[in-house]
Amino acid sequence: MAITAAMVKELREISGAGMMDCKKALTETEGDMDKAMEFLREKGLATAQKKAGRIAAEGIVMLKVSDDSKKAVAVEVNAETDFVAKNEKFQAYVAQVAEQAMDTTAADIEAFLAEPWKFETSQTVSEALAHQIATIGENMNIRRFAQVTEENGMVSAYTHMGGKIGVLVDVVTDVVNDAVKEMAKNIAMQVAALKPQYTNSAEISEEYIAHEKEILLAQIMNDPKESQKPEKVIQGMVNGRINKEMKEICLLDQVYVKAEDGKQSVGKYVEEVAKANGANITIKGFVRFETGEGIEKKEEDFAAEVAKQMGGN
Repeated sequence: MAITAAMVKELREISGAGMMDCKKALTETEGDMDKAMEFLREKGLATAQKKAGRIAAEGIVMLKVSDDSKKAVAVEVNAETDFVAKNEKFQAYVAQVAEQAMDTTAADIEAFLAEPWKFETSQTVSEALAHQIATIGENMNIRRFAQVTEENGMVSAYTHMGGKIGVLVDVVTDVVNDAVKEMAKNIAMQVAALKPQYTNSAEISEEYIAHEKEILLAQIMNDPKESQKPEKVIQGMVNGRINKEMKEICLLDQVYVKAEDGKQSVGKYVEEVAKANGANITIKGFVRFETGEGIEKKEEDFAAEVAKQMGGN
C-alpha cells in the first residue's frame, strides 16, 4: 500500500511523533493507522514526543579515547535535570552514545540519529534515545558530537566538573612520552578554563578583525575625551586593543595559566617542552563542549509553582 503525505500528517497529529518515525510506522504496518500508533508506542516514540517540548539543558559531555590515543570523540547528551545527569543509568547510556560516535561516519547529528544503534541494530540511534526518554522519564537530547583523529601524534582529553566541560586537543608530535602527554593535558585544561575561540591567529578571518576594529573605533569616537586625540593615536589605540583581544581568544597567544612568571604564552610553553624533549610539536586544534552552552534555560519559580498548585496567588 502506498503511504501518502496525508497519512503521515494524520499519524503525526495523533501521536506527536516525528515525521520520519510516522512514515516508518505506516510502512511497517502497511498503512494501518491503529497498528501504526501501536508501533510508535511500542518503540517509545509517542511517549517521548510528549516530553519533547520540555527544555533539556542539563546533562553531560563524555569523552572517549582509543587505546593508542590516535582517535577520540566528544559527545554532549542533555537531560532536563542535574539529578538525572548524575544518574548511573543515564551516564551508562551516554557512554554507549560515545562508543557509537567513535565509529560513526555521519557528518551531522541528523545523520547520526538515523544510523542503526550498534547495541540493538534493529533500532536507529533516534529510536534508542526514545526508549531512554520513556524509561528515564525526562526529555533527553543527543545534541552534538565531534571526532578528532591524529595519526601523526596524539589526542589528549580532559573532563572538567564531572562532565560539565569536555576538551579534546589535537597534538602533532614526533615524540610521545610522559612529558609530552603532560603538556597536552595541561593545554586541554587551559582550553577548559579560558575558553579560547581559535587555536592561533592564522585561523581568524580578515573580516572578523576588520569588524572588531570598527567596533573599537566606534567606542573611542563615542568617548568625548578619547575622540579628541590625533588620528594616528586613535589608530594606535585600536591596534593595541585588537592585539589584546587576539591574545585572549587565541589559545597559543593566551598567557599559560601555570606560567611561573605569569607572562609565558601557551605557544612559548609548547616550544619549551618541545625543546626539552627533542620533539617537533604543533597544537593543531581543539574541541571544547560545555553542557547546555547556548541553550536558554527555563527559570523555575518553585514558590510560585507550589502556591499555584495549592490554589494560592
